[in-house]
Amino acid sequence: MQNVTAVAHRGAPYLFRENTLDSLRSALELGADAVEIDVRLTRDGVPVLLHDETLKRLWEVDRPLRALSAEELRGLTEGAVPTLAEALAATDGHRVMVDLPGLRDVRTASRVLDAVRASGARDRVYYCADAHAMLAVRDADGSAEIALTWTTLAPPRAGLLAAVRPRWLNYRWGLVTPDLAERVHRDGLLLSVWTPDTRRSMRRLIGMGVDSITTNRVDVLSALKDSPVGVRPRQLPLGRG
Repeated sequence: MQNVTAVAHRGAPYLFRENTLDSLRSALELGADAVEIDVRLTRDGVPVLLHDETLKRLWEVDRPLRALSAEELRGLTEGAVPTLAEALAATDGHRVMVDLPGLRDVRTASRVLDAVRASGARDRVYYCADAHAMLAVRDADGSAEIALTWTTLAPPRAGLLAAVRPRWLNYRWGLVTPDLAERVHRDGLLLSVWTPDTRRSMRRLIGMGVDSITTNRVDVLSALKDSPVGVRPRQLPLGRG
């Protein structure tokens, strides 16, 4: 089997609440090469780790994040929702995939990218989301590394690829076939997938030639990589989009 990068989806969510510092640290201890986090802005423009628009699912508080200041958020969650700066400090030395759910404008993208730069983490952070979000990131930073999330079998149009200039195409794992993997690589891109959680699925994807797997069970993927018939661990290659 080839090498593959193990990316921990929101940390280690089976052990700790997703997108928390404990979850991120645990994932790295379990052998993750990189961690994936979700970032949104508070009312006062602070990038924090939260996948949903509201606090209801994770924190049982039915309040939208965009209506809360960073201070109010900290009070409602006892400080357990980290800022992006705190997450980057906790993952120092490791690669971080920043997912930007719902992002649509360059101003919001710039807030996130500015926080990454201020943390001195620009060279180890890359960004993923749909085409609208990634166009905003590209407009905000011409050299940002991008993983364009794609959810259909039809390939992205050439004009979109020229505008976004992704390094990666990021697919839901069930869509990936050997032909799709071959096409992505033939186009000079790397292939990442999300989020298979069984050893069987991971083995099949590795056999198809994927370059990166984002999973909720990074312990399973790490064990597979360390096994005699698995794949050797490696660090995610650095590079700009």
